[in-house]
Amino acid sequence: MSALEFNSHFDKLTSVLQAFAYNLTKNGEDAKDLFQETAFRAMTNRDKFRPGTNFKAWLFTIMKNIFINNYRKKMKANTIMDSTENLYYLNTGGNTISNRGEANILIHELKGMISKLDESIRVPFLMHYQGYKYQEIADHFELPLGTVKSRIFFARKELKALIKNRYQNVFE
Repeated sequence: MSALEFNSHFDKLTSVLQAFAYNLTKNGEDAKDLFQETAFRAMTNRDKFRPGTNFKAWLFTIMKNIFINNYRKKMKANTIMDSTENLYYLNTGGNTISNRGEANILIHELKGMISKLDESIRVPFLMHYQGYKYQEIADHFELPLGTVKSRIFFARKELKALIKNRYQNVFE
């Protein structure tokens, strides 16, 4: 296909391609950019088009692939688009530093509450928390399975009450 024929076929499909570009991007300016990039790539790669095949489908495939590649680049870069005046949102973020202080305090308090539990329910509870199965705990203490389950249940119940009493003003 000669360059003149190629350009003629391309010109016939211009309005369809522009509509498809807008349908993909949902933005007028982005659609114009996508159409322009598609036209550029089609023109530079016109020797790769095989006469007798579907020219419109070839152009649509080029456009769709460009759109997908651009979308992936945006997602990978995690670009923040700030349309506010004076770039307010971009300039407000700053660097944040994570602080585990509150979590460390809570863990320390929970360990203190667990240590206040009666040993008969605390030890099975801690073993269960560490990943032991009910039957393994029962075998270790030579107790019936139901007794171990009850002790763990009572430990949870008592811990809930201690937490509720300690933090009742937070949850109200």
